[in-house]
Amino acid sequence: MTATVDIPDTAFPPIDTILPHRGTMLLLDSVSACEAETVTAHAQVDATAWYADSDGAMPAWIGIELMAQTIAAHISLLAMRAGGIARPGVLLGARRYDAHVAAFARDAALRIDAKELLRSEEGHSAYECTISHDGVCCAEAVVKVFQPTDFQTFIEGSFGS
Repeated sequence: MTATVDIPDTAFPPIDTILPHRGTMLLLDSVSACEAETVTAHAQVDATAWYADSDGAMPAWIGIELMAQTIAAHISLLAMRAGGIARPGVLLGARRYDAHVAAFARDAALRIDAKELLRSEEGHSAYECTISHDGVCCAEAVVKVFQPTDFQTFIEGSFGS
């Protein structure tokens, strides 16, 4: 197993070149580490964002999206390293999302870590994810994602019934 060392943000491309998310839906700020099975991303809670509560905090339930975007960054960076681009994918869900806080505090610098647990040839993956602030785990989950070979057919089939 290779040790993961945080690399300065400048070692990775800007987050908007890694992820397809745009505008207010892009929740991550950067990636600081990426190995074959792990990734570390960062997000700053924005007190003026659409999700902010009256205290300027991010509700903890948004953590599942932070995890999903971190997984997407991992998949995208691996594809970029291989000379390609990642296929579009979808969040299938999580068996259990454990938030140890009700909200991520105003201006909190969040660290999101994801470790790939499995990947199938068909495009199914599972990642063990955590969100921490100041070294304290705030949320954790095993998140499942899917990258269909033909995304358009998959989406059309999802709404065809």
